Amino acid sequence: MAYQENEKGFVETMKKFTIVMLILIGIYLALPIFATALYAFSTEWNKTILPEGLTFEWIRTLFQDARFIEAFGRSVLLSGSAVFISILFIVPAIFVIVLYFPALEKWFQASVVMVYAFPGIILSVGIIRFYSGTSLPMILAVTGVYVISVLPFMYQGTRNSLRNVQGRQLMDAAELLGASKMDAFRKVLLPSVYPGLFVASLLSFSVLFGEFVLINLVVGSRFETVQIYLMAKLSTSGHIASAIVFVYIVLMGILTLVMATLTKKAKGMRHA
Repeated sequence: MAYQENEKGFVETMKKFTIVMLILIGIYLALPIFATALYAFSTEWNKTILPEGLTFEWIRTLFQDARFIEAFGRSVLLSGSAVFISILFIVPAIFVIVLYFPALEKWFQASVVMVYAFPGIILSVGIIRFYSGTSLPMILAVTGVYVISVLPFMYQGTRNSLRNVQGRQLMDAAELLGASKMDAFRKVLLPSVYPGLFVASLLSFSVLFGEFVLINLVVGSRFETVQIYLMAKLSTSGHIASAIVFVYIVLMGILTLVMATLTKKAKGMRHA
């Protein structure tokens, strides 16, 4: 009895300790984000603990800057194009391999792991050395690398969705009812895995939207994205730089909320 009480007391103590540690870690991670967001709305913040005043001037100035709007549009265009190409070409290949050629999946998984073996600095040097003497625009080379770099996210999202809905059995059932493979894929399987595929696409987009090393080293200011614009503003205006980070955080927060909502909806469909 005494042993059980001691064990129960130890479990309760560890539970409280875990909660305290999680709270401290949360504060540690949230404080820089909160301070950056607060600085984006501050008039002056030099001599006091809190800002001396609040203003929307920096946010207004940021969105009135045509250079920022163009950089934002380029980031959306580049990231969105890479994700779209990935959905158009890579996702169907994942469908075929997972459903009909599972023996090849181990080789596909190896290629997914290889993506992490090449950091941006190494990729950028390789791209410059290989494509600098060709007529291929560097931005297209970067787009191709972006398509490959989101392979792990697209593969895991698609594969998990197919397994959750039992994709092979779903396709077989549709074909038994008279549907062709294309109709079964388009009208039965694709709507079933759509939430997971959309979440993978949003995750890939958010990762590419924040990428800096590759695009900066290969293309630079010739194709200025939000991250390159932010780097330029860091040396000129801390308020504007904080405003850019705040807008970026808001965008990522919206994408995270959408992904969480779709994931919850997908789980509800699965349990229904």
